[in-house]
Amino acid sequence: MRVIKEGYLYQLTFMPRLFPVNCYFIEEEDGLTLIDAALPNSAKAILQAAEKIGKGIKRIVLTHAHGDHIGALDELKAKLDVPVYISVRDSRLLAGDTSLDSNEPQTPIRGGIPKNIKTRPDILLKEGDEIGSLLAITTPGHTPGSMSFLDKRTNLLIAGDAFQTRGGTAVSGVTIPWFPFPAMATWHKDTALQSARKIHGLEPSLLAVGHGELLQNPVAHIEKAIQKAEAAFTK
Repeated sequence: MRVIKEGYLYQLTFMPRLFPVNCYFIEEEDGLTLIDAALPNSAKAILQAAEKIGKGIKRIVLTHAHGDHIGALDELKAKLDVPVYISVRDSRLLAGDTSLDSNEPQTPIRGGIPKNIKTRPDILLKEGDEIGSLLAITTPGHTPGSMSFLDKRTNLLIAGDAFQTRGGTAVSGVTIPWFPFPAMATWHKDTALQSARKIHGLEPSLLAVGHGELLQNPVAHIEKAIQKAEAAFTK
């Protein structure tokens, strides 16, 4: 596992063959907020990273409920007994419920759907909720209930799979040929594009995603990615 520190943010990268996955710590006065729970068997490394930082993990916040973002959730919850946060909408996906609401695009939910996850969220998030220094922002598309989290201190944004930066910066649903997996797991491309535009409007200082490197001063890159998505999705 690789750890990169950027201000209040720590990026933890797990690098199994061909499929790197990121999760994050956000440093708060009372300890660490863990954003996403990476792959199965990641718990030990996540806990060791927190120990090296010298602060305890106080809460677990999930961007969405795909398997590569919740893999170590049950083990971490059992060992830490801290509150787990997820959007109201993706709490259903966490429980394995892939049904769609009548007002949602009737496109089947894709990607690694949870099976046999025991953990149930303690707090259900909606737009505008605050978790310490983080502001919850609904950014559906990759899943119906995907969320991003804006650090109000620095304007950095943790966007889950709303974007990827591995292989180039791309909106969820745009296929990067040598790393196509986020696109393959995207539920609804037009909704993902709307969320990308919303993120662009926030003008984040840094973009942190589930797959790929941290992107400093990302606004121009985000704008180009949106343009590519608009062209790709209208074909």
